[in-house]
Amino acid sequence: MDGVDVSIIKSDGDQYVEIIDDLYLEYEDRLKIKLRKIINLCSSKDQFLKISKDIHVIEKAITHYHAKACKLIIEKNKEIKLDLIGFHGQTVIHKPQKGYSIQIGDSKLLSKLTNTTVVSNFRENDILNGGQGAPLTPLYHQLILNKIKLNPPLALINIGGISNISYMKEYDKIIGFDAGPGNYLIDKWIKLKANLEFDKDGLIAKSGKVNKDLLKKLLCDSYYKKKPPKSLDVKDFDFQSINQLSLQDGLATLSMLTVESIIMAINSFEKYPNKILISGGGRKNKFIFNSIKKNIKSSMLLIDEFNFDGDFIESQAFAYLAIRSYLKKYITYPNITGVKKPSLGGTIFKS
Repeated sequence: MDGVDVSIIKSDGDQYVEIIDDLYLEYEDRLKIKLRKIINLCSSKDQFLKISKDIHVIEKAITHYHAKACKLIIEKNKEIKLDLIGFHGQTVIHKPQKGYSIQIGDSKLLSKLTNTTVVSNFRENDILNGGQGAPLTPLYHQLILNKIKLNPPLALINIGGISNISYMKEYDKIIGFDAGPGNYLIDKWIKLKANLEFDKDGLIAKSGKVNKDLLKKLLCDSYYKKKPPKSLDVKDFDFQSINQLSLQDGLATLSMLTVESIIMAINSFEKYPNKILISGGGRKNKFIFNSIKKNIKSSMLLIDEFNFDGDFIESQAFAYLAIRSYLKKYITYPNITGVKKPSLGGTIFKS
């Protein structure tokens, strides 16, 4: 919710990928505040419809930001002819068990502003066919893991707002699911208690004390007992139970919730991964990174060590999925989202 990640990739939507460039464009503070407020208000589809006027205003604003980010990266790469834009949009509510996942962003407007074909709406078809609509990135994670040629089993963990994990038991056999909260609760807590955007390097969490009783209570959530396929909305967890804690102890406890969720996910696989790769903003949190590393039996490496920028795996993944969608290749599979059969997805908007 803090800005737009944009990547240019060249791919056949299969085993070939070349990363051309990545760029990040931060939202202005006023937009961040409005976006957080809107997302907090969206507790159901009915609520979403009730505030549709406000949604429309913010949707337009974030679409203009996406167009600006596209223009900036295109200007940097003038020699490239761009065929497609994959536009994920901003998730405001994810309730696959109720048959919907809502992302905001005006694809028609983006197509018009950039004069480029836009592919979006990646989740809907999967959900309509009995899937979770998430996670969608394991297919791209599989491509990366094949490309870096390590011996499977392997795991790739992306720590964003939610932590998701992709596990490759053998080449071309991948499963994926949301492990638990990633940065979302940590960032929300530090914003509330100290008006900071995030816990840089996890230093504040490191200075706090984990409340083990409360952590145990949080880890008793029924989500952890569910077998994959499974996915989360950032709003599926809250920190009501830890409200009485100090800034430091709250951060230590929430950070350990992220850590323990990931460790439980790793331990759930029948064959332990030989190597675990980490991507996403949460990989920069040293408290989280080192706490996971201390509690696992295999080596853990940053994806950056293999010439992939860990900040842009998700934006590259949606560029890849846009290409697959456009070429009418499947973008979701039963072993990842629980969809009844391999499914196409994405809607194409032409300027």
